[in-house]
Amino acid sequence: MKRCEWAAGSQLEQDYHDREWGVPVHDDRLLFEFLILEGAQAGLSWSTILKKRDGYREAFAGFDVRQVAAFDEERIAALLENPAIVRNRLKVRAAVTNARAFQEIQSEFGSFDAYLWQFVSGAPVCNAWSSLTEMPATTEISDRMSRDLKQRGFKFVGSTICYAFMQAVGLVNDHTTECFRYRELSGG
Repeated sequence: MKRCEWAAGSQLEQDYHDREWGVPVHDDRLLFEFLILEGAQAGLSWSTILKKRDGYREAFAGFDVRQVAAFDEERIAALLENPAIVRNRLKVRAAVTNARAFQEIQSEFGSFDAYLWQFVSGAPVCNAWSSLTEMPATTEISDRMSRDLKQRGFKFVGSTICYAFMQAVGLVNDHTTECFRYRELSGG
């Protein structure tokens, strides 16, 4: 069974690839989780974040956006001492800031899901890359998403992070064409 090349690093990466990466997500809690994890990944490997994912879930109240939005300075200080997450002050503060902005989008659009999927007209973009070297780091859509999120007060949402987020939550199918998940997720 062929997989995307990047999934060969560890069993954790393979399991994530096989079960989650590129699967369309419409649950706001899970969308919030991926948004925070993608921001935390900036400058690090995705495998580092996957290893810390359970720590993030515990530290960030199961990614309950209401609870994270209410984190105060004392809670932020405690997070910065928590070895189960990436202890970067800017990234931790961004998670709280993003939770508050996330709630504003939910209020405006009814859900973050409704807001997010408008960028791809409600259906995943199915690319057809034969190798990872063909895959872009950003696209016009991730550029637009990044600009809009930044205007709404989000942090750690540059175009590259937005594109990785889009890949993770299935706004785009970027499995390579030889990967067994490409066919499963493209309906082909």
